[in-house]
Amino acid sequence: MRDLANNIQLKRVISPVAVTGNSAQVGQIIDRRGYDSLTYLIALGALDNTPAPTFTVLLEEGDDSGLSDAAAVADADMISQTSGSAPETAASFTSTDDNEVRKLGYTGTKRYTRLTITPATNDDTAYMAAVAILGHPHRVPVTQATA
Repeated sequence: MRDLANNIQLKRVISPVAVTGNSAQVGQIIDRRGYDSLTYLIALGALDNTPAPTFTVLLEEGDDSGLSDAAAVADADMISQTSGSAPETAASFTSTDDNEVRKLGYTGTKRYTRLTITPATNDDTAYMAAVAILGHPHRVPVTQATA
């Protein structure tokens, strides 16, 4: 049996939230220092079905810790959960995707990244959360940070 727990670091990106309206859910900036891989996980709860809202995922990258240099990540620097799909499109979701999960891998070279989920025509409530999994650490075992 291989141990994964001591080889990853989990980071909060978007705390569990009930999203009402169309305000973008801007995640925490993730610092990859000390890790060679990064995957975002998006967990969905109940999503309103009227009037069929959509939720678009955007991944940005940069070298500045505040992402003042933020730029959209190129498709070639992301890994999709669905083969043959644009990565951010595969991670995006609609009102019919209740209680599902999405993943989006980052393979770029920038130190900092940020995930944003933007709803459209969301007239009710959508429940979601997101975390980042940092892997392939430079030092093991990894001690889990609380924030």
